[in-house]
Amino acid sequence: MLRRLRLHIATFFAVIGPGFVTAMVDNDAGGIYTYSQAGARWGYLPLWTLLPITLALIVTQEMCARMGAVTGKGLSDLIREEFGFRTTFFLMVVLLLVNLTNVMANFAGIATSLGLFGVSRFVSVPLGAAAVWILVVKGTYRIVEKVFLLACGFYGAYVVSGILVRPDWMQAAVYSVRPRLLLEDAYVAMLIGMVGTSVAPWMQFYLQSAVVEKGVDEKQYAQSRIEVLVGCVAMTVIAFFIIVACAGAYKYHPRDIASAAEAAEALRPFGRYAYLLFSAGLFNASLFAASILPLSTAFTVCEGLGFESGVNKRFGEAPVFYWLYTSLIVVGAGAVLLPQFPLVKLILASQVLNGVLLPVILVFMLHLANRRDLMGRWTNSRIFNLIAWTTAAAMTALSLSLAALSWR
Repeated sequence: MLRRLRLHIATFFAVIGPGFVTAMVDNDAGGIYTYSQAGARWGYLPLWTLLPITLALIVTQEMCARMGAVTGKGLSDLIREEFGFRTTFFLMVVLLLVNLTNVMANFAGIATSLGLFGVSRFVSVPLGAAAVWILVVKGTYRIVEKVFLLACGFYGAYVVSGILVRPDWMQAAVYSVRPRLLLEDAYVAMLIGMVGTSVAPWMQFYLQSAVVEKGVDEKQYAQSRIEVLVGCVAMTVIAFFIIVACAGAYKYHPRDIASAAEAAEALRPFGRYAYLLFSAGLFNASLFAASILPLSTAFTVCEGLGFESGVNKRFGEAPVFYWLYTSLIVVGAGAVLLPQFPLVKLILASQVLNGVLLPVILVFMLHLANRRDLMGRWTNSRIFNLIAWTTAAAMTALSLSLAALSWR
């Protein structure tokens, strides 16, 4: 029994990476701003959404990891084989545009976080762009993954900063289990943004590609499933403490905030460390995601359109992959350096766009994951299908509600 336990533990640490990294990078600059805005404007009220969001995230991430392990192919590759090149091309164009806004949001996060320490964005953004480019282009998958896993540990800064604010824990606990839906366009947009940043479309593509790149197969999948679960729960814990910290900071003056950096400033009265940890966490999350999002997009587009891709390949072996990765970094970082660029509006809009696109991606995923000729005995269970279809229906309803409220 002890030998079997050691084998399971060794296998878990062998496969850890794709699921945990994907879930943690979910709390990127856009996510942190969205959660900060939710807490600053609505207090503890949005906390109830984290339970259904976590359930939806676990189901969607597990589905993609399972498809990657069973088929050995990325999600966009499977979509092209099943739905044809034309559908895949259109989907890739839409995903590319949505992901580009997310990339810009994360370079904006780098600029604002280091701006709190007096570093000009004309210094921080180019240096950040160069760092993430060198990491992926010059590194191997193993090196890149180790750096990403190390970055995951810095998210604990939000837990500490949330505790230092000394929020009303009883009120937070009550609102965590008491759903409340307000028919206000700002509140509905916030809900869509929270789901969009937590269960983002890019995550599904990146996770499945990363599982394939790492070489996880059916024999190792049990441990990979645990890794996905741990990552999703960890993501929710970080999101909880970000909302709680901002709800406590803006307890007496709830309002909209201009950026996550403004939320960090609001934590100053609660001690130097609360402010510094929140700011450092924002920088880590932004730099981390500025690496992952262009990488995810390059993986997805190249797989979908049939080009060579992979971090283990050299520039000459996968030129389209690396040029696309480079272009996303250059455009994303360059946009942040433009004068009077609407960064704050773009950050929130990018998360709402994620939420609007999510139901479309889920429909493709559900079709593939339920094909017995593709998945064999690894097709979805009824409960998985129920949760996934409910998520797609809920996001569609919220998107339509937002459109109706905006036009009234």
